[in-house]
Amino acid sequence: MNHRFKGPEVGLFLNGEPPVFLKEKFSFYKKIFAADGAFYYLSKSGISVDYIIGDLDSIKKIPSENNFSIIYDQKYTDFDKSLNLIHKKGFFNINVWGASGREQDHFLGNLSTALKYKKKLSIIFHDKYHSYFFSDKKTFFYQKKNKKVSLFPFPEVKELHTHGLKYPIHKGFLKIGKNIGIRNESNGEKIEITYKKGELLIFLEK
Repeated sequence: MNHRFKGPEVGLFLNGEPPVFLKEKFSFYKKIFAADGAFYYLSKSGISVDYIIGDLDSIKKIPSENNFSIIYDQKYTDFDKSLNLIHKKGFFNINVWGASGREQDHFLGNLSTALKYKKKLSIIFHDKYHSYFFSDKKTFFYQKKNKKVSLFPFPEVKELHTHGLKYPIHKGFLKIGKNIGIRNESNGEKIEITYKKGELLIFLEK
């Protein structure tokens, strides 16, 4: 899945479930940002951090070689603070790790925050099972044949059309509590998705 904007990609690591690290996987990121306690699992894996963000309540000792932004405003989560700083630094393509796992209310809060920044940032979440992102009203991507593709309304989607999925949708209406489009599959073609109203969260199986 490609990002929506031209320019470099950065990595943002949150204090959820740490990714299974392959150090070279993150070498192409222009900068590495860590939200508060995520700094510890990055440093243990030998990942160099460029910026540490948050109120730093999870960090006992701030390393002197890193830039850090102490933001005590409790109206905003560390994820929100991080996205705001990254945008101010002039980066628009963000790969987010550690947004899920552990406390699930944080996961839902992270989704809500990502939706708030959808128009001005390209945010793709990653975990050991999926990559997932909020879709534009017209989007396309490629997925290996027979891999899962789940379409989740947030909270509803109208006039949904898909191409390239095993179970195609035409003029679909998805809504939480009624009908959702999870556990579909790629048929190996280019996947195209369009809809007219609402917000759609797409999960791609790794």
